[in-house]
Amino acid sequence: IPRLGFPDFWTDDGPHGVRPDVLWDEWEQAGQTNDSCVAFPALTCLAASWNPQMAQLYGKSLGEEALYRGKDMILGPGVNIYRTPLGGRNFEYMGEDPFLTSTMVVPYIIGLQSNGVSACVKHFCLNNDEEYRHQVNVKISDRALHEIYLPAFKAAVQKGHVWALMGAYNLYKDEHNCHNEYLLKDLLKGKWGFDGVVVSDWGGTHNTDQAVHNGLDMEFGSWTNGLSEGASNAYDNYYLANPYKKGILSGKYSMDELNDKVRRVLRLYYRTTMAKRGHGLLCSESHYDAAKRIGEDGIVLLKNDGGVLPIDVDGLNRPIRPNGHNKPNKPNKPTTPTAKPTVLVVGENAIKMMTVGGGSSSLKVQKQISPLDGLKARLAGKATVEYERGYVGDVTGNYNGVTTGQDLSDNRSEQQLIDDAVAKARKADYVIVFGGLNKSDYQDCEGHDRKQYGLPYAQDKLIEALAQANKKLVYVNISGNAVAMPWKNQVPAIVQGWFLGSEAGEALAAVLCGDANPSGKLPF
Repeated sequence: IPRLGFPDFWTDDGPHGVRPDVLWDEWEQAGQTNDSCVAFPALTCLAASWNPQMAQLYGKSLGEEALYRGKDMILGPGVNIYRTPLGGRNFEYMGEDPFLTSTMVVPYIIGLQSNGVSACVKHFCLNNDEEYRHQVNVKISDRALHEIYLPAFKAAVQKGHVWALMGAYNLYKDEHNCHNEYLLKDLLKGKWGFDGVVVSDWGGTHNTDQAVHNGLDMEFGSWTNGLSEGASNAYDNYYLANPYKKGILSGKYSMDELNDKVRRVLRLYYRTTMAKRGHGLLCSESHYDAAKRIGEDGIVLLKNDGGVLPIDVDGLNRPIRPNGHNKPNKPNKPTTPTAKPTVLVVGENAIKMMTVGGGSSSLKVQKQISPLDGLKARLAGKATVEYERGYVGDVTGNYNGVTTGQDLSDNRSEQQLIDDAVAKARKADYVIVFGGLNKSDYQDCEGHDRKQYGLPYAQDKLIEALAQANKKLVYVNISGNAVAMPWKNQVPAIVQGWFLGSEAGEALAAVLCGDANPSGKLPF
């Protein structure tokens, strides 16, 4: 509104980085060349650090990237409770413990909003699974609601002083949560004293009367419902657009509700676009360093029998005698140069970019260091690092027009992939398997839940075969969810590696090689 000095207000998806720009009312790419970002570790990893200082660093760094990109609100963080390990969006949240989540979300918000960029805590509330998220009517006791599912939202409001909050798609007590009378009007704005704005999830508004009376301040979507049908540039058709205006002019709605909504929106402007702000930073060394530190702090050592970790290649250098047999040399007899130990890396997740996909948290990154490249760089000159695929999962590597540029196709059969990996494993000094889930549908991904607790893509078969072939086996689980490990007694070392973003390879290599202490603790 130029007459009043109000500039545009831009929102952007988080919570792990600033999402690339899309077209005005579509989810396809706008074709910008300056909208790459740093991908920070997923919030499951941040929570696993159990370190509020890391949470504040995370929020501050993300806010600086958003400010540079001209974004005024980041749609995150997410604090829905991990209710089942099949939840497709669990990787975006902070685990199952309400106290841990409450403790970690507050400094994240403070760090982010210190840049004059609003956080938008989501999804309020009970959005704990993805399947049928638009229709499910959650049944829950008052005690469970207040002891488990609400504390993190309450902390975000009363301790983090968050400026915005997003309603959830699901229903509670037969009302959609983007205009739920009890949750938004009575609890959030009433008992908790929230003075910010309530925004709808995209297409989460269903009724003008409820939106007007029950506490929704800003309606968002694409097309008319943001989901399946509508018309281009259909903003005037939104429930809080022309239908609301018509109701005001006809006397159906009073000015009281409108004034309350407007006051909250104005307050949001005064805190962000009309405040004195800096310029921010994009893809800076400090942000990559923050991503690496957070990743290292959150990686969890689940098992380490026999001290397999950290990888000790220096202790494996062995002299090569002229006849090729590695027998001890006689005293005072010179030896030829030592043979470098071999570290075999196995698994699609060692090479697959994990910043693209997963739903609205998908990012277009300036760079991403894979686990394989991270280990190669760390062990350069000390060991020979070889690679075998082991299994084939998702070879696509694109989401909403962002592509990884990777061609992960492999025509070998399931058994041939395993046999090839086992053949190399028999000769290796270490075998490190990077497996787990990915950000494809029915894995760690918005929109659907997992269909199985076990590992996909015949990984169990692969890991059991490798365990028979080499006793120095390390399994690194890349996921935001727990998985079944029926072979755990056969594998001496197991690490939970999360989705670590741009610095994934360096953070994992630092932990596996003993440069960083794996001090993370599971948040579920």
